[in-house]
Amino acid sequence: MPASVKYELVADLKEKLERSNAIFVAEYRGMTVAASTALRARVRAAGGEMKVAKNTLFSIAIKEAGLPELPEDLTKGPNIFTLSYGDPVSVAKVLKECATDKTQKAFVLKGGMLGSTVLDLQQLHALADLPSKDVLIGQVVRTIAAPISGLVNVLSGTVRGLVTCLAQIRDKKDAA
Repeated sequence: MPASVKYELVADLKEKLERSNAIFVAEYRGMTVAASTALRARVRAAGGEMKVAKNTLFSIAIKEAGLPELPEDLTKGPNIFTLSYGDPVSVAKVLKECATDKTQKAFVLKGGMLGSTVLDLQQLHALADLPSKDVLIGQVVRTIAAPISGLVNVLSGTVRGLVTCLAQIRDKKDAA
């Protein structure tokens, strides 16, 4: 590959790395074109992008982007690098589903990087098991709203009891 093409590729990778908030590394040896295309579409829908690049060029781009180096075991073999531009949890979920699919043995998830923290395979699986950002926001809102709704129920209980008592008095007077 001519040197100018390599410089352009590194510059393009650097720009994408600076925009991304997570990087996931997987080996794709033996993956069919159809399976790869389907996986790329699912990752794109989740807010990510998959790039195949030489490990040395990707390592140079990571250094130029100011990110910590990936461990050597992650940068061996034919790797596909997945960059997450939105919610890294949803991208990690898609990759984990593909890696744990019994029919797909060619795609092997290795690890990644979240921000500037290097993730091993177990940490990546834990990230994929988290609920999505929208679900987490909903859980926080419910947690904050629970005491308020409890207070409303307690305060409305006395008023409800008074209304019930007055209705019973009215019913007795109507019966008499």
